[in-house]
Amino acid sequence: MKLALVGATGLVGREMIKVLQEFNIQPTEFIPSASEKSVGKVIHFNNKNYSICSVADALAQKPDYALFSAGGSLSTEWAPQFVAAGCTVIDNSSAWRMDLNVALVVPEINMEAIKKQPCIIANPNCSTIQLVLALSPLHQHAQIDRLVVSTYQSVTGTGAKAIAQLHAEERNETAEKAYHHPIYRNVIPHCDVFLDNGYTKEEMKVVHETRKILGDDTLRITCTAVRVPVVGGHSESVNVSFKKPISTKEIRELLQNMPGVKVVDEPASNQYPMPMNSQGKNEVFVGRIRRDESQENTFNLWIVADNLRKGAATNAVQILKALISNP
Repeated sequence: MKLALVGATGLVGREMIKVLQEFNIQPTEFIPSASEKSVGKVIHFNNKNYSICSVADALAQKPDYALFSAGGSLSTEWAPQFVAAGCTVIDNSSAWRMDLNVALVVPEINMEAIKKQPCIIANPNCSTIQLVLALSPLHQHAQIDRLVVSTYQSVTGTGAKAIAQLHAEERNETAEKAYHHPIYRNVIPHCDVFLDNGYTKEEMKVVHETRKILGDDTLRITCTAVRVPVVGGHSESVNVSFKKPISTKEIRELLQNMPGVKVVDEPASNQYPMPMNSQGKNEVFVGRIRRDESQENTFNLWIVADNLRKGAATNAVQILKALISNP
């Protein structure tokens, strides 16, 4: 099995290498690829050193599978060429997520959405993945009517430049800005670009991708996405209304039985999910589960996950593992 990794030197690409090793995925050939400025650099994978090649060189080697994490414009240009060469592409960008012919996959929920190979498979947005993993069993049981989502998103979701800005501002130093405003000791209600409807692209990703993954275009969803000075992961405050009766006890039981979800909800002992405790972990953590006393059949959840892990690298590698386990 030939495996290419396009975007091997980025934050998510480096995390994918860690997760591939943790999941004991051992391709017969590994083809790391990145931008021209990284060509020739050496990376370590499965106790071997590999030289980074260009995307064109990776394509020429005709990999069986390719993990893409190098941005939407590159995916738009190159992913179809890899598929034409017989490769299945798992793409971490937003380029293909809402394409009607492309499966948008969280393995615990909808692997069956992949109809054939070779093809492009879209990895959902980081905020969407942790949200739908927690909500999927609840939707199946009681049918969600409306969602109000507020995100608290780590600077790691923006990339290395944003991390550098945060750390420089912590030291009271000047740094190249990833954001329009300081992020240290600040929160910025602006993730991605603003759209004509006043929402950001990130907020609308949550709306559209959640509907697609859960297979329900009737879901009423609104989202506010906020950047916070955190490195460990993304957090979400979720208010969810159901069409059918459900209890707090049932919600806890459904979440405890959902693969990939861990309930951390012991307020009496100050136990609840926090991004600093999610960092480096593959699970989605859920806590602060409680009834909304202002609205019938409505509950509040607090959902936390490492956005570089389950929100990106882990989900993509889980898709890969499922494909090679059941070709």
